[in-house]
Amino acid sequence: MERPTINYETLVRITKAISTIQDPEEIVLITVEGVTHALNVKGCTLFLYSEKSDELRVAGYYGLSDEYINKGPISAIRSIASSVQDKLPVAIFDVADDPRIQYADAAVKEGIASILSAPIIIGDQLLGCLRVYTADHWEFTLNDVNFVQAVAQVVGMALEMCRVNQGLRESIDILEMIQDPKTLKDKRRTPYEGVPKSFTTEEMSLSMV
Repeated sequence: MERPTINYETLVRITKAISTIQDPEEIVLITVEGVTHALNVKGCTLFLYSEKSDELRVAGYYGLSDEYINKGPISAIRSIASSVQDKLPVAIFDVADDPRIQYADAAVKEGIASILSAPIIIGDQLLGCLRVYTADHWEFTLNDVNFVQAVAQVVGMALEMCRVNQGLRESIDILEMIQDPKTLKDKRRTPYEGVPKSFTTEEMSLSMV
């Protein structure tokens, strides 16, 4: 797998796209698609944490099949629990041989080799987590982790602002009916609009000025 160059310009473009949208559905879609293309990985999922059920609920995803997404309830204490309970990023190198994976067989069938999970935190409260999936075994670098953490922080603040603005009691309610980005109505803007998949040599040079 070719590793893309993640720089401040990449992060700024994605976070700017997230921060300028007030529709929570679009925020999630921009996030999961933007992270997938920026890291050149298999897919990305944004989960919201439900304290009532102690589960992670899918708010939006990109690059993964419906079958995998609907494989079963995601337990906050069985699925990469440290990312949720300790509120720390967790990298899984081999999903087929790691006890922290709740649905290892389903992940292997989906063609997932490695996973990076970063918590979405607002203040001291856990809102959910952002998970990145790769098709090849991937040793996530510090830059990879920092990038995903930064995006998770921005999307968390954006969703919290939506919650406050809409007067909803639980953030989980905002995104209950979110659909796969591929099934969006034509009237919606392209989720990845304004967030380029890659940068040319000229653009990279300009970003360093």
